[in-house]
Amino acid sequence: MDQLWLANKRIVVIGGTTGLGLSAAQVFVRQGARVVVVGRKEESCKAAESQLNGFGMALNGDATDPATAVSAIALCQGEYGGFDGLYHVAGGSGRRFGDGPLHALTLDGWNRTFELNLTSLMLSNQAAVNAFLEQKTGGTILNMGSVLGFSPSPKYFATHAYAATKSAIIGFTKSIAAYYAHNDIRVNAITPALVETPMAQRAANDETILNFISTKQPLDGGRIGQASDLDGAAVYFMSDYSRFTTGQILAVDGGWAVSEGQG
Repeated sequence: MDQLWLANKRIVVIGGTTGLGLSAAQVFVRQGARVVVVGRKEESCKAAESQLNGFGMALNGDATDPATAVSAIALCQGEYGGFDGLYHVAGGSGRRFGDGPLHALTLDGWNRTFELNLTSLMLSNQAAVNAFLEQKTGGTILNMGSVLGFSPSPKYFATHAYAATKSAIIGFTKSIAAYYAHNDIRVNAITPALVETPMAQRAANDETILNFISTKQPLDGGRIGQASDLDGAAVYFMSDYSRFTTGQILAVDGGWAVSEGQG
């Protein structure tokens, strides 16, 4: 197909300076979009902006700060003349704060994991909806979930607060999709399995876990996912090809949810 799927789209990617978000932002640009990417680290923002070939800007900010998404959307509107879509990728493991199996889960681990994964997403989605309503336009929101929100793996991935946040993202996505459908605001989510990102290094460097993944994610020879594996789905949901799709949860998981896995 010769046409660009995202020609003239103006998109904000929260968590867009590394990993899944940066990979998507680069593809969005190649498909004709202008993007604003948001990241917590100034150095990653500079590096990301240099990789967007003059068609994107990076904003340094913490996704858990209520002002961050608002500022990113305002920057997008000011620089590119409007705002068409939000891709929320930001989040992470709360393991270092005390997330884990319920009997060992700390209250700080629970609260920090929810702030990192769910509160940040609520704030960005709220900012996007407010912007769409103020513009009196439709728009699209894509949220990042995880297969662990509905398909647990107790032996190798027992972080119960993380699983709770990712399950909550599914309910939140469907609920706001239903409420704002009459405003032509679409809200969907992608749920990946294990993908090689900065957050996933514990698992990606563990030979035992990788042996398990070879049967749990059996597609394409049985492997850990790559950021680029999610890009096609992200482009679809950001594009007008998804104009009749909302409230959907798409697992891009290498077969995780339908495979038993051995290990």
